Amino acid sequence: MFAKINSILGAIDDFVWGLPLIILILATGIFLTVILRGVQFSQLKFAISSIFRKSEKGEGGELSSFKALCTALSATIGTGNIVGVATAIGVGGPGALFWMWLAALLGMATKYAECLLAIHFREEKADGHILGGPFYTCEKGVGAKFPALGKLLAVLFAIFGTMVGLFGIGTFSQVNSITSAVETFANTAASNLTTVTIGGIGTYTHVVIVSSIVLAVVAALVIIGGLKRISSVAGVIVPVMAVIYFVMGAFAILCNLSKLSGAIEQIFQGAFGFKAAAGGAIGAMIVAMQKGIARGIFSNEAGLGSAPIAASTAKVEHAVQQGIISMTGTFFDTIVICSITGLVIVMSGSWRPELGLAGFQITNAAFQMLLPVVPKVVISFLLMVCLVLFAFTTILGWDFYSERCIEYLSKGNMLPVKIYRWLYIAAVFIGPYMTISAVWTIADIFNGLMAIPNIISLLILSGTIVKLTNDFFRGNKLYRIGYDFANNPVSAE
Repeated sequence: MFAKINSILGAIDDFVWGLPLIILILATGIFLTVILRGVQFSQLKFAISSIFRKSEKGEGGELSSFKALCTALSATIGTGNIVGVATAIGVGGPGALFWMWLAALLGMATKYAECLLAIHFREEKADGHILGGPFYTCEKGVGAKFPALGKLLAVLFAIFGTMVGLFGIGTFSQVNSITSAVETFANTAASNLTTVTIGGIGTYTHVVIVSSIVLAVVAALVIIGGLKRISSVAGVIVPVMAVIYFVMGAFAILCNLSKLSGAIEQIFQGAFGFKAAAGGAIGAMIVAMQKGIARGIFSNEAGLGSAPIAASTAKVEHAVQQGIISMTGTFFDTIVICSITGLVIVMSGSWRPELGLAGFQITNAAFQMLLPVVPKVVISFLLMVCLVLFAFTTILGWDFYSERCIEYLSKGNMLPVKIYRWLYIAAVFIGPYMTISAVWTIADIFNGLMAIPNIISLLILSGTIVKLTNDFFRGNKLYRIGYDFANNPVSAE
């Protein structure tokens, strides 16, 4: 039965993530890069220096720019950086990493644009909390030009956003990866783990079962606390664990510098199928492109429309201020963290199919191969801690995203949101019992569907994006972004 389900999911995934969507995402990134004159390159230094900017009195929003960024990063820096990269390279070969890089560089412009629009069209509710994201960008922005289309795109985005959280990035893939990492460490530290057979589902170790229970309980304690508690947890965990993982990966690469040039060669050759068998170059390139871009977007979420939901809560006076900060999330996520994972995997060769490894096992084996002087149990423990904390914050971040989508769909009725929280916690609990291939395929499908209405809105509102950008960087007077004091949308046309 599972084989048939996986086959059906695979067919749907191939359709959703076919060449049309890949071309649409890349073309949008290229288009925005051109009309914004390479804002992700020319303003990167300014963006990084703005991350710790102190909020000023009179600025609308709930969170500081730094906390808003950390909330977004909590959802982006997760299993995609450790397991997702391994899965992409395991299926698409080293060339998948090249397409992840390209998607990220172009995606920085996309992330800038979508987060800018989220600030511009956000709303302040009666109780003072902020609600914003692609659903309002579509409804207010696209809807001003094409009312029916704008509302349709807004509803579709909110529905897919809810599904991504419940069945995709937010729960199954994160929890599955967490329990897999814990089990891998347990197997390294001990042997003969006891197992339990759950009728009709499968056989699992006690480690997996206990981990799923503990994770669901801890997630529930934080999720019930809402945005402020989520942002507080993310503001501590994300920066610390990102630095620890970066240092660990950089050390592994520096200890094996002689292998670096060969790995880079493999990445570029694999990206264009140069080493594929005769006649298979195009097919190999398409697979590398598909897996690289899909996993890249899974990791950094550029174009997906999720980060703008967190960005909309930032305390800023001008939309560009948070847009420019938000795009650094893609840089840190993919160009820094994913590159570390990818280079370590390619340099070690742990991705090769003949080794029979999958997911976290590939990354774990890669670090062990490149750091033979470090005890395997120590490496497994450090990777496990990084993955568990990264994935846990992603679980929290995506609950927040999904709740905001439901709040939009329910028109402010919080009862569906409260019900969803418990469904989300239940999904966290059952995540370990889903097969790895099914988990990642489901996540890919909903990612692709969620991206479509968001990308369409960015293309339609490209003129607004350029005008807001020019108004800020040319030093024009700052105006109330997204809404005036009467909560009426401000036109940028």
